[in-house]
Amino acid sequence: MFLFSFGLGIFSVMINHKLKGFERMGDLFNLLGMFALLVLILHLWITHQRPPLQTLGETRLWYCLLLPMCGMVINVKLKLSWPLWYCQSLALLFLTIDFFNPAAFETLLPPALLSIYFIPHVVVYIIAYALLTVATFMGAKNFFWKNKMFHQPGLNDDSLIKSIDQIIAMGYAFLTMGLLFGALWAKEAWGHYWTWDPKETWAFITWMIYLIYFHLRYFYLKKIRLAQFYLLGALIMLFICWFGVNYLPTAGQSIHTY
Repeated sequence: MFLFSFGLGIFSVMINHKLKGFERMGDLFNLLGMFALLVLILHLWITHQRPPLQTLGETRLWYCLLLPMCGMVINVKLKLSWPLWYCQSLALLFLTIDFFNPAAFETLLPPALLSIYFIPHVVVYIIAYALLTVATFMGAKNFFWKNKMFHQPGLNDDSLIKSIDQIIAMGYAFLTMGLLFGALWAKEAWGHYWTWDPKETWAFITWMIYLIYFHLRYFYLKKIRLAQFYLLGALIMLFICWFGVNYLPTAGQSIHTY
């Protein structure tokens, strides 16, 4: 957590003053933070004798690992460092939640989670969440929160929008694979591919929301601000699907809440 915090501060200074030396230092601390997080994940894997992918706290750890990784790839490929700032900020927030909620790692889990489909189901979903989050941050910054601190020379608006759409498409592909693996897992564990469980329903709603985004971009190509505003709402729905369902009145009816 400290490494991510320090890297975040360095990136803030670097972006504000456009100092290349600080960018390298920020990259270093970001890499060290990801390495420390990977060590923690491996420690949990060895300690619990299972892949740490089964509780909400564990999935947040993977999300915190993949999110800055996506930001760094964008920084290298598109020469834009500000998405990494957003990625680090959200990763730090989720790490803080895990830090103050250690019980999220100690849940007694049902035998159904021993299915071979469970791990790929969770992994592809976390990758999808990371990609969709990064794309949303890129759009939100560019069209809603333009300011001097985050002003950087880089892609023009058209190229940036194209990059956002490509990242959304990749995220949607992983989201679709997550649904398919989930259906296979459900069939093996409970005998049905789909039961309209509250979690399954929200997963399908989220999948449909991002499908609508592609139609929105196709039919209203010039309405860029509308598309980016839509992505913000879609991300909120995604987070509700991920862990908000556990706090809904219907959570007790779900076999996915544990």
